[in-house]
Amino acid sequence: MFQHALTRTRPYRRNEPLHGLFGQVLDNFWNDADFVADSDSGQRTWLPAVDIRETDEAFVATADLPGLTKDDIDVSIEDNILTVSGERKFEDATDNGTFRRVERSYGTFRRSFTLPRGVDPAKVEAKFENGVLNLDIPKSEVAKSRKITVG
Repeated sequence: MFQHALTRTRPYRRNEPLHGLFGQVLDNFWNDADFVADSDSGQRTWLPAVDIRETDEAFVATADLPGLTKDDIDVSIEDNILTVSGERKFEDATDNGTFRRVERSYGTFRRSFTLPRGVDPAKVEAKFENGVLNLDIPKSEVAKSRKITVG
């Protein structure tokens, strides 16, 4: 199992029938469900939430990245794949006390999305404000829907 920088387990008690070691395993699984281990580096990673909606003019992707700055985020397009990646560093608590519980996600992240046909990758715009990344992915003129009058 992946080792954590901080342990969120409680001591095993033999007199707790389903809440002993088995309960610890389940607690750790559910508490860490938003984390994955990067098999290449062994680092802890997290998956920020991303919403993608479609308008007549564009696709709009919105990613929640609280605690990051625009310098912590990389956005790239290669082979028609849009990738958002970055890292949120763990706050060292040695100067400000000792953590008793850690629930926020830390580490590297990478989200990749295949762009649909009919978008113009050269016109993608990214804006970052108040911990939210907005990506505007405009449709090409050919891909925009239009109404055809039947004559």
